[in-house]
Amino acid sequence: MRDYIRDYIDRLEQGLREINPVTIERVVETLENAWRERRTIFIIGNGGSAATASHMANDLQKLASQGKPLAYRAIALTDNVSLITAWANDVDYKEVFTRQLEVLAQTGDLLIVITGSGNSKNIVHAVEWAKGAGLKTIALLGFDGGEVMNLADHALLFAEDHYGRVEDAHMILEHIIANYLHDLSE
Repeated sequence: MRDYIRDYIDRLEQGLREINPVTIERVVETLENAWRERRTIFIIGNGGSAATASHMANDLQKLASQGKPLAYRAIALTDNVSLITAWANDVDYKEVFTRQLEVLAQTGDLLIVITGSGNSKNIVHAVEWAKGAGLKTIALLGFDGGEVMNLADHALLFAEDHYGRVEDAHMILEHIIANYLHDLSE
């Protein structure tokens, strides 16, 4: 058991160290620009990544906004279960995020996608729609980044094929970003 624990932690740490800090800086700059321009930040993901999306919206609205005259306008499109299931049931699961973006998003807004594989049809479809509608895009990815890797404006890739460590890394990256934004305002 101890070897398993050590190996898990070592791989998580190694994968995080392989992420270029410059890429994280670009993501932070993009978020700061969205805040300055009063843009809305939409965050999406499936499964565990949906929970991370919700957590990130919370951290941007509350934690990163403390001490600022205006809060980050962050919304997790994963949080309205009745709307998601209505679109999935009545149209197609591929549309659950895109249809919400069609109603809420404006040119210049920001879409953050959190996905292990980068290949979920509803995530790929949302990024494609966002790019066509003039939204900026950020992706937190795992594995090889999948289709989203080449679509997003900024991609934070945790190049690992273990969903648990990918989700751990995405939460750590989200915390690094939100805490940095918070610390800037102090």
